[in-house]
Amino acid sequence: MKKPTGSYPHVRVQGDGRTVVSQAGSVLLVETVRKSGLDQAISAALAPWRKPRAVHDPGKILVDLAPAVALGGDCLADIATLRAEPAVFGQVASDPTVSRLIDTLAASGEKALTAIRTARSEVRQHLWELAGDRAPDVGGQVTVDLDGVLVVAHSDKQDAAPTWKKTYGHHPLMAFVDHGPGGTGEPVAALLRPGNAGSNTAADHISAARLALAQLPKKYRRGRRTLIRCDSAGGTHKLVAWLAQRGRWLSYSVGMVITEAVHQHVLKIPASAWTPAVESNGEVRDGAWVAELTGDLLADWPKGMRLIVRRERPHPGAQLRITDADGMRLTCFATNTPGRPIAQLELRHRLRARAEDRIRAARATGLRNLPLHDTAQNQVWLEIVQIALDLLAWLPMLALTGRARLWEPRRLRFRLFSVAGQLVTTGRRRILRLARHWPWTSEITGALERLALLPNPG
Repeated sequence: MKKPTGSYPHVRVQGDGRTVVSQAGSVLLVETVRKSGLDQAISAALAPWRKPRAVHDPGKILVDLAPAVALGGDCLADIATLRAEPAVFGQVASDPTVSRLIDTLAASGEKALTAIRTARSEVRQHLWELAGDRAPDVGGQVTVDLDGVLVVAHSDKQDAAPTWKKTYGHHPLMAFVDHGPGGTGEPVAALLRPGNAGSNTAADHISAARLALAQLPKKYRRGRRTLIRCDSAGGTHKLVAWLAQRGRWLSYSVGMVITEAVHQHVLKIPASAWTPAVESNGEVRDGAWVAELTGDLLADWPKGMRLIVRRERPHPGAQLRITDADGMRLTCFATNTPGRPIAQLELRHRLRARAEDRIRAARATGLRNLPLHDTAQNQVWLEIVQIALDLLAWLPMLALTGRARLWEPRRLRFRLFSVAGQLVTTGRRRILRLARHWPWTSEITGALERLALLPNPG
């Protein structure tokens, strides 16, 4: 017998396995759908679009697409990964049926989008109640981050255009609820825009903010329990005025452009007025200070607005801008939050950087490209992407513990969803046996046990 060579054992492969389940860990997504009642809510919302004697429920089709995207799919045809596992996902529609539904919903325009968004809002309220102290109201306040995303188009699609980064594609404006340092985040708005849409278009920011606020439970619409946070793209008179009009229940923290007027005021701030910046662990940030600007600089802005500026020593080799002063990098933001130290407010605004993590997760979950041609179709696709991201946020919130709550989509797929399983039928019960040697099997079974303890919807 010839001695085998090479670094890996030789394995004979046959394609006749019968009880093997691929992506067995995706049962976590199925159970999250079941406990949230998402399938029932979407099914009821899309009931008007179900044709007489139709075999497949439109709601089930749309919800099936979400786990397919959550597992890494980036087009409608990737629903085939679910269709191959009827024991886990049930009956899954064919590709032509899926395409026809997307076309039908796209033709319905805002009516279909509103139905889907309303269902998501209802489910979100139920989920946050189930989550209890894990719900994303950090410190009694929900934080919503607005930010734009550039999506490159690799073919000619409706409304694709040159972007400010000299690429070609679309420029959606999205909103995410920040789950704080102990979690990830979930999407609450996605406004599809052409690639040449401006970064600081106030009307688009207001539209995205309206969509985001409509997703939140009503109890967060009083007592300033909601914070809208965005970078300097939102620093326009129109957006700040719109936010200020809702100041009785809405707080804001909006990045501002360093204008010449701001620059001149910064130069006049005495050294004693600068306060050391702080980090999230409470320690003082070396080489960074904050101060509040007052006076006639705020004359044209809404009453109650505070303007806070930060200066810091730039990193070695960093390129300074013309608006920087005395070799210091300057940034500033506006807020209507009274009575808190400016260092804490500046730290709160700086934590907006977590929105970049949410965007990275969205790119890895169906937002790397928009797979369809028409804008209306791709807007439906954005809703599917948001549902997929919802599931990837709700699963850790409800069932994962420790560092696993912070895992991003790629790590969830690699460690949890990709585990192998064997389907066994015994005593009229179907049992999915996961690979015992898989390092994260106990994490999966523990999460399923926590989901099983939650009450069923309805």
